[in-house]
Amino acid sequence: MQGDLFATAGLAASPPAELTLDADQLRAWQQRLHHHQAPLFRGAPQSTNQTNLFGASGSDAVSTINPLALTPLPLSFWRWPDSPHAGAAIYLVLDRPADLEQPLLLYVGETMAADRRWKGEHDCKAYLAAYGEALQRCGMAHQLSIRFCSDVPRTTKARRGLEQVLIQHWLPPFNKETRQRWATPFTADL
Repeated sequence: MQGDLFATAGLAASPPAELTLDADQLRAWQQRLHHHQAPLFRGAPQSTNQTNLFGASGSDAVSTINPLALTPLPLSFWRWPDSPHAGAAIYLVLDRPADLEQPLLLYVGETMAADRRWKGEHDCKAYLAAYGEALQRCGMAHQLSIRFCSDVPRTTKARRGLEQVLIQHWLPPFNKETRQRWATPFTADL
């Protein structure tokens, strides 16, 4: 006789196992990312000879967008009555851990509508929420911000090409292209 899979009488339901990180693991993850990105923030030349859709070298395209020269906004900027940005843009999400020399670039994205892209569903939002919760559980502070660069190509193909050059340069952990490299531990759902 086959039992009922959904019957709970007499069975103690066990909660699903939760993946938890301790502060040392989280700090080690940040340090690995920082080890790659800190020289880039300091302006060290990149070692790749990629080309992009603009006909310039990958490093030329990357040098046109300095994340630290862009105005940081809170991640809730999209709730403001008037958006500070509209139209085509490349956007970058950063964290500034107090114990690191340089910030961490967590995500690079592109959009045709900077004032609307962050509204609604976005994979990066789930990663950022899980990252923030992990930091909070470990008693670690974060300073998350989003920054927009509007001086980008209007055509989607060229803008996506620039986005890919930036992703390959910075290797941000929350972009799908690089999640495996960093073994992003903040959620098992994505």
